[in-house]
Amino acid sequence: MPILTIIQNNTRTQLAFEGTPRLRDVLIGGGFAVSSPCGGKGTCGKCTVQTESGKTLLSCQTILQGDLTVILPDTADAVIETSDVSAPHLGFFGAAVDVGTTTVVCKVFAPDGACVGERSCLNPQRAFASDVIGRIDASLRGNSDALQRQITDCIADLLNQTGYADQVTRMVVTGNTAMLYLLTGRCPASIARAPFVSETLFGETLPVLRIETFLPPCMDAFVGADITCAVLASGMTKTREISLLCDIGTNGELALWKNGVLYVTSTAAGPAFEGAEISSGCGGIVGAVDRVYAANGRVYAHTIGDKPVIGICGSGLIDAVAAFLQTGQIDETGAIDTETLPLTAHGKTVTLTQGDIRAVQLAKAAIAAGIELLLAASGTSAEEVARVCLAGGFGNKLSVESAVQIGLLPRAFLHKTVPIGNAALAGAVMLLSDEQAKQKAAQVARLSRHVQLGGNAEFNEKFVDHMMF
Repeated sequence: MPILTIIQNNTRTQLAFEGTPRLRDVLIGGGFAVSSPCGGKGTCGKCTVQTESGKTLLSCQTILQGDLTVILPDTADAVIETSDVSAPHLGFFGAAVDVGTTTVVCKVFAPDGACVGERSCLNPQRAFASDVIGRIDASLRGNSDALQRQITDCIADLLNQTGYADQVTRMVVTGNTAMLYLLTGRCPASIARAPFVSETLFGETLPVLRIETFLPPCMDAFVGADITCAVLASGMTKTREISLLCDIGTNGELALWKNGVLYVTSTAAGPAFEGAEISSGCGGIVGAVDRVYAANGRVYAHTIGDKPVIGICGSGLIDAVAAFLQTGQIDETGAIDTETLPLTAHGKTVTLTQGDIRAVQLAKAAIAAGIELLLAASGTSAEEVARVCLAGGFGNKLSVESAVQIGLLPRAFLHKTVPIGNAALAGAVMLLSDEQAKQKAAQVARLSRHVQLGGNAEFNEKFVDHMMF
């Protein structure tokens, strides 16, 4: 039987296979995550791997016909920042987990409430697709067990890395509605097609890895438990001021608090803000461009770790577009004045293409139109919003000035916007440590009023308007 040998993290793993399968399928079956934003169609070029001899292969298009050795990037290269969240006295070992579409974060707490371990990694389900819709589709095509196994194995691995896996007796696992469907192995058919009414909104306790686990309540099919937790952690529903929470990522989720009502919506921004579907895009890893600025007509780039540039992550992408707009190399329609736009750091260069700029336009138009429609549904002007909270890893690094310059956020938000880090995880910790917080989370969900954007003609019009810079 032929053997596929995988070299990663200085370890060799051998997988036997039969027939002539795709390289990508064998990697996924063996528990190895290979980024595949296009879902294995061969169009994104993100699932390339190197052979031991130095040859580059597109794993979703490579048919295995015999023994092969490939080299995958070390998983330790990822630089994922987590929030500084703590818990009061627990009386048990507990874990809070945020299953994001891109990132999975885990914190373990001792009985006295001290955080004794935290680990994070990229969501291995990205091997199937970079976005929620792609993963739902993969589940419906017979991959439900594989998707569930990927995320449960991932959580188990993170717990093991903390050294306290055997002592954890309770968990809270939060995430968007689709992520919780995939975690629990439920069929996501109800959220895959109109009228997109989820068969369950969770808010229940069940075993995960044989650990008593609470899954917080979701608000809608595409406004999940992560936003319930983020709203809870932000404290926005405790005040009388009009507040907006934005979790800007692959699935942009928005929540506006006004007069005792929580208006919520979601908009499919796509994975551009996470670095996917961008020709030189990557996650927040060492060597990724994370900051860009223009000065004296030139554009300068900074990389994570001050290392030679290898790609560009979400925050750097927004900065770059803003900088190139400032120098005039991108015009208001999104057209660029050269074939590519270079970003150089420490002697290496990556480029942005016209297609990359169009991807940013599509993503930012979806978020901007979503914000405008949410404001309209609540009868609120941008100027009336007193506080804007940016949740999530991307929001934590996002330059508000750049976001305003490219039209991602209204100019009225410029001096009202604050990053609040991984608020979803912070809310999960609250639920882990305070039984009354579960009632508060349920109340937050009950206060929500969903604003439907899908099939909304006005949203389509606003979307087109916001395509311009």
